Amino acid sequence: MSEKIKLGISMGDPNGVGIEIILKIFEDERMFDFFIPIIFAPIKLLERQKQHFNFTTNLFLVKDMKNLCNGKLNVHNIKMLEGELVFGQYSEAAGLLAFESINEASTALKEGKVDALVTSPINKKTIQSEDFSFPGHTSYFADFLNGESLMFMISDELKVALVTDHIPVKEISDQITTDLLKKKIHQLEYSLKYDFDINRPRIAVLGLNPHMGDRGVIGNEEDKIFLPVIKELSEKGLLVFGPYAADSFFGNQRHLNFDAILASYHDQGLIPFKSLTFGEGTNFTAGLNKVRTSPDHGTAFEIAGKGVAEVSSFRSAMYMARRIFSNRKKNQNFIEFD
Repeated sequence: MSEKIKLGISMGDPNGVGIEIILKIFEDERMFDFFIPIIFAPIKLLERQKQHFNFTTNLFLVKDMKNLCNGKLNVHNIKMLEGELVFGQYSEAAGLLAFESINEASTALKEGKVDALVTSPINKKTIQSEDFSFPGHTSYFADFLNGESLMFMISDELKVALVTDHIPVKEISDQITTDLLKKKIHQLEYSLKYDFDINRPRIAVLGLNPHMGDRGVIGNEEDKIFLPVIKELSEKGLLVFGPYAADSFFGNQRHLNFDAILASYHDQGLIPFKSLTFGEGTNFTAGLNKVRTSPDHGTAFEIAGKGVAEVSSFRSAMYMARRIFSNRKKNQNFIEFD
């Protein structure tokens, strides 16, 4: 794929490492061979951080989204709000700015003014408001785009999706139902086919309980929900297998036999994913009619402002967004979203 895409970028929490990473990435002019980037942020803030880090990134203030500049980081300007911004600090002002950036960027995505969107990390506490009352980006975009989202962690070597994502551990068992498990398996298979061009994907499903419940001694979800669903879908032709005990699945490298793994809950999937791929992984919100990705790390307040933030995961998220957009464009006659 040689075509450039218009890539929207939200700035994330300005007290974190997001802006540093974005400016650092586009110091490399080769990135403009693949992207026409548009960051949604106050240009005064970008200039301030550019000076702080002594970057030379070329910025272009956008006056009309139809007239973007090749070879520069386009800036869709957001009004600078009152309030002190300090690297590494929790701040209401930072949360408000982070929301304004996401709101402007997601609107551009929804209206087709950008082809895909990469979101920078937010602080889930300071961004909370009447306008943003979500546990994270995934549920926000499902609501904003009126879709059914699937949290999907991806790298070249490993793909892990989640049945449940940002909910308290004590609620996981009640959330997992026959209908939800079926829906997530179908969403995962669909994404593997049309977002990643895998014709007959093989999917492994991890059980919920230790040792898959030990025949009801530790829990019965595997017997009552997982096994019947997997049997039914297998009989309908899906290549879905399991449930597998999560504690040994990755250690003995069984994940290498599958195109993707469906984990029951957040930490069951993300601990092995980040252990095996950290710095190269991407968070992809599958199941929606628009492409949104993000890096596999957070705001990293502890290193914010020090100039040492790694760009690899954010860069991977950019390339993955481009790849998925390209695959969807190729497969557009076959794609349907609820």
